[in-house]
Amino acid sequence: MKYDYLIVGSGLFGSIIAHEMTKKAKRCLVIEKRNHIGGNVYTESIENINVHRYGAHIFHTDNKEVWDYINRFADFNRYTNSPVANYKGELYNLPFNMNTFYQMWGVRTPEEAKAKIQEQKEEFKIENPQNLEEQAISLIGKDIYEKLVKGYTEKQWGRECRDLPAFIIKRLPVRYTFDNNYFNDLYQGIPIGGYTRIIERMLEGTEVKLNTDFFDDRKKWLDSADRVIFTGMIDEYFDYCYGELEYRGLDFEFETLDCENYQGNAVINYTDSETPYTRIIEHKHFEASASERTVITREYPKAWKKGEEAYYPINDDKNAELYAKYRKLAEREGNVIFGGRLGTYQYLDMWQVIDEALKLADELE
Repeated sequence: MKYDYLIVGSGLFGSIIAHEMTKKAKRCLVIEKRNHIGGNVYTESIENINVHRYGAHIFHTDNKEVWDYINRFADFNRYTNSPVANYKGELYNLPFNMNTFYQMWGVRTPEEAKAKIQEQKEEFKIENPQNLEEQAISLIGKDIYEKLVKGYTEKQWGRECRDLPAFIIKRLPVRYTFDNNYFNDLYQGIPIGGYTRIIERMLEGTEVKLNTDFFDDRKKWLDSADRVIFTGMIDEYFDYCYGELEYRGLDFEFETLDCENYQGNAVINYTDSETPYTRIIEHKHFEASASERTVITREYPKAWKKGEEAYYPINDDKNAELYAKYRKLAEREGNVIFGGRLGTYQYLDMWQVIDEALKLADELE
């Protein structure tokens, strides 16, 4: 049976394309190599708690069109992302704000905080930062860098900060108000009932095949539709002919605990270098679950290996040049369109995924 569109991957990008093209009366097939829909936004119910299976996904955007679109599929709560940093038992509010500065130095006014940061910046006199360490110190001084940036960043990227490019932190959020709201976006929240419910509603009326790997029978799938939307890894599609694009990987350690409240916050970052994980997520706080138990996840960054799930692209010069080569091949593929974070080798917030998918859907016939 011939389809109008084969969509490889049932994450947010692919599901939006499937939904929009089905609305246009196109016959679509979605194939998904995992045993569930939703890609990395997949949530599953454990102890009546919607657990974010692949890390915390907190929706935020200033784009009203995107916000209105996603609200067609779910009601959102008023969750505000206010993470806490744990440095060797010391707790600090994030993003860097007056609460953080008071906890760090005991300063009480914006003028005192600015003077302290300026004093530390002047001590190093960095005018042209050459690496991430110099960039961070030039922005927020030594104390905050060493306690709240250095260890977390080195765990996340698997390299010392002085060996990472400065552009990774072009800016750091610094606020001289007592405001723990991490995002500045007008719209933010968590979908009530979890993200999987959104994907289910998007895929209503579309044929979906789970546990189906495109690469197990590539020719069959390419021949099955007039056009293909490919949301997998672009270098894998071309059989790594120019080499592998690099990523950082993650391991997740889940634990169900016999207590109502483990840490009092949805996300606590562990910013020292000795703690092997970068953060603990307590999922019930995303939707204020009344469950008598709780579920936590520890996130362990790791080196990525081919065949594992890729999470964070390493967007340095070497990988940018490699991706450019694959991009040229993609432009010559004719009936295959590459989309999503893996198909375009970039880290995308959820609102950006939605925006890009909607733009593409408008162009497709």
